[in-house]
Amino acid sequence: MKKYEGLFILNLAGKDEGLNDVVERLRADLIAAGGKVEAVQKLDKKPFVRVTDKKVTGGHYVNVIFDAKPGIVEALNAKFKLVEEVYRVLFSEAASWVPDALTR
Repeated sequence: MKKYEGLFILNLAGKDEGLNDVVERLRADLIAAGGKVEAVQKLDKKPFVRVTDKKVTGGHYVNVIFDAKPGIVEALNAKFKLVEEVYRVLFSEAASWVPDALTR
């Protein structure tokens, strides 16, 4: 198992679901793919520095640290491209330590 960090930028404009509902769905999707979620950190909604789409000028940032088998990232990228609320997602191998703020 490898430790990964996923940074999700969510676009919730015009959606009935709240941030907590979408984050729980993302967590469930990660677990269903074989991952074990260690920590979820909901960051603020931030405006984009460079706007590439005039309809989306900012997003909710959510950081997720999870353990999964190597090679799962490609499958997760394909899966989250189909999720309407996920504007962008970036997966990387996580550092070997987790800050105290992420374990709460």
